[in-house]
Amino acid sequence: MTLNGSAYIVGAYEHPTRKADDLSVARLHADVARGALADAGLTAADVDGYFCAGDAPGLGTTTIVEYLGLKPRHVDSTECGGSAPILHVAHAAEAIAAGRCNVALITLAGRPRAAGAALALRAPDPDAPDVAFELPFGPATQNLYGVVAKRHMYEFGTTSEQLAWIKVAASHHAQHNPHAMLRNVVTVEDVVNSPMVADPLHRLDCCVMSDGGGALIVARPEIARQLKRPLVKVRGTGEAPKHAMGGNIDLTWSAAAWSGPAAFAEAGVTPADIKYASLYDSFTITVLMQLEDLGFCKKGEGGKFVADGGLISGVGRLPFNTDGGGLCNNHPANRGGVTKVIEAVRQLRGEAHPAVQVPNCDLALASGIGGALASRHTAATLILERE
Repeated sequence: MTLNGSAYIVGAYEHPTRKADDLSVARLHADVARGALADAGLTAADVDGYFCAGDAPGLGTTTIVEYLGLKPRHVDSTECGGSAPILHVAHAAEAIAAGRCNVALITLAGRPRAAGAALALRAPDPDAPDVAFELPFGPATQNLYGVVAKRHMYEFGTTSEQLAWIKVAASHHAQHNPHAMLRNVVTVEDVVNSPMVADPLHRLDCCVMSDGGGALIVARPEIARQLKRPLVKVRGTGEAPKHAMGGNIDLTWSAAAWSGPAAFAEAGVTPADIKYASLYDSFTITVLMQLEDLGFCKKGEGGKFVADGGLISGVGRLPFNTDGGGLCNNHPANRGGVTKVIEAVRQLRGEAHPAVQVPNCDLALASGIGGALASRHTAATLILERE
């Protein structure tokens, strides 16, 4: 069964806050749900499907459904980290195609910044089979990405300066976003001279940590066409996990190497057809890996692809993350997938900031990486079309 054309994104909303001192996580979920419904021109009574992941408090779907007063006939709490909301769009399209629901609400929200970094990090699950083998070596998010960047440099000659261009591009876009946490335009020199965090990644190679969240509304085609909103079709979807394979692992590839081709095949398009890309940017290396694995350039040529402004809207061949992305705008609940879809929707609707709006943007891609590149993660890829 193909999902091409089976559902449309009819509502999208990003919470404006970046530090939620006085808002609970449940309240943030409610705020973004209300915003997305208003954007779609729908009400809570129209929602009969609800999707969330591990960022939702309590019993997840059950808790938020109760908090919002929803009466859905289908729920989905698939958990795969930061890529979950992108995956949820595909799962919502599947549920709609199967007749399980007509209007699906997807929410993500959190407040790790207000809670403090120490409270935002979860203790290792003692029942997870990997813990006993990996914990003695001190895995942390930053060094799990640093080791991938180091290997990529060793294999292909990628440089810190090339990675820095990804941050530079994000900063050129963030200057036009009044909600972005980092709005100052930076240079390659600024990035490589910032403090080292996990060799070879510097502070400015890392994403921000923010509160807030976002929500999406996915609807059946007949409903979408009745609403007074631009039509954004779900044209292609793909999802894939990658793990350590008992030690038989190649750090130079991500799971996007499998999720991307599946999405392109379903959509019937190629990377050359994409006008805009929302790429998960927990670190600069995360972007570079996806560019290669999704087919925008050959493996090992990502550094050349991004250099000299290759990702800057109006300058480069592939505008990316025109809201500033996780590197400059926000990374709510330490999970950036939902904002990737939201900015792709803005671009397709022609609602991005005029300074970064891609002309005639009719085909966009959103890609997410949930987990850690060096150990285990799930990639999700969406191809969206303005109809």
